[in-house]
Amino acid sequence: MRVVLYGKPDCCLCDLAEAKIRGLRERGAPFDLVKVDILRDPAAEARFRDTIPAVEVDGVLVTEGRFDERALERAVGLPPRKGRRPGP
Repeated sequence: MRVVLYGKPDCCLCDLAEAKIRGLRERGAPFDLVKVDILRDPAAEARFRDTIPAVEVDGVLVTEGRFDERALERAVGLPPRKGRRPGP
């Protein structure tokens, strides 16, 4: 499985998203994490300039803008963490 995080340097929301993604791997989700700096990729910048952080799983956009950890949990096959209400 491949998880792609689109972001840019000095983006606190991107850093937070990366930490949460790495936490999913620590919980047992097997995936490769690829980070794309949108400032170095014109196509990614055109697509995500106003909606970073954005995350794709195996080519499917799972979350953008406001990070949705539950959507990403579902996409990588993990159950929600205990103590959290189920999401939509």
